[in-house]
Amino acid sequence: MSTRPERNAAIDHIRVLLTILVILHHAAIVYGGSGSWYWKDELIKPSRLLLLFNAVNQSYFMGFFFLLAGYFTPRSFDRKGASSYLADRFLRLGLPLLVYFFAVSPFTIALSRTSGGHPLWPGWADMIRARVFEPGPLWFAEALLLAALAYAAWRALSKGPSLALARLPSNRAMLVAAIAIGAVSFLVRLVVPVGVNVLWLQLAYFPPYVLLFITGCLAAPHQLLERVTFAEARPWTITSAVMFVLLPVVILTNGDAGSFLGGWSFKAAFYAWWDPFIAWGIILTMLWFFRTRCASGSRFTFALGRQAFGAFIVHPPVLVGLSLLARTWTLPPLLKFGFVGATACVGSFAVAGLLLLIPGLRKIL
Repeated sequence: MSTRPERNAAIDHIRVLLTILVILHHAAIVYGGSGSWYWKDELIKPSRLLLLFNAVNQSYFMGFFFLLAGYFTPRSFDRKGASSYLADRFLRLGLPLLVYFFAVSPFTIALSRTSGGHPLWPGWADMIRARVFEPGPLWFAEALLLAALAYAAWRALSKGPSLALARLPSNRAMLVAAIAIGAVSFLVRLVVPVGVNVLWLQLAYFPPYVLLFITGCLAAPHQLLERVTFAEARPWTITSAVMFVLLPVVILTNGDAGSFLGGWSFKAAFYAWWDPFIAWGIILTMLWFFRTRCASGSRFTFALGRQAFGAFIVHPPVLVGLSLLARTWTLPPLLKFGFVGATACVGSFAVAGLLLLIPGLRKIL
């Protein structure tokens, strides 16, 4: 989520949209979607629509963040040098991670426990004393720190300029990559199924994250992400549409035979390959669409782009608080999801905007 000296309005729009989708993804979990979150409305049954919404999001939105993070890495490294680059990464990623880990996360957990009658402020202190610490969504900052260290090590070992792609990979290369990533994901999930954390990281989803970060690094020197055409995106747009239809078909026709989360089953294999085959098309389509339709920015969109990382950090307590306020409302779950999700998006960006007014925080957020 870093920035470059001359901001690209299209990429700013993408970052804002992805941040909004993260917030809505977690709101969907509250109201019947798949995944884990600080607080869920246990009285609400699983929603097939929100399950599909979350599955599609999961296939690409964090991978897209890794692609963009990789895209800004070579220029930042070359401009600052290794030591300054790593110092900047530890400031802009490590400090928010520490604050979230030791303060925001226990506060959010304590806030979620108020639904059971527990007091908030004493509960927060209790969580800290009990060392109930975890990074929550800031696992992304943890992963980017590891990626920054790996990139710096690679540049030190290679002792040369960053490698570069001269053009976007061919359809054949992307097909081979999708097949290979699906196979690696399937094998990883035999050992670490979806939902199991290793040092707070869901390794089951990491094969495409690693590939997309590397691709972003390779695409940066020739600014390939800013040159995607519709002709390049179209085959994968069609592929994504087919994959979108296939997932519910498999869910409805394959019964309870095996698990999507991992193991030797058709469902696990299908889900492992489904991820990259739907993700490539969504990512390429978004890059083309925002380049051609949202190439110019405004003061408002620039401000939202600056607030995106802050909104990403603060959205858990904002969303949990709003969810708890709405828990007694007698509305259909999907309406609750829409209202609470939209309000959480506005609230998170607003809080991030206020934080950016504090001296010193603009260098971090």
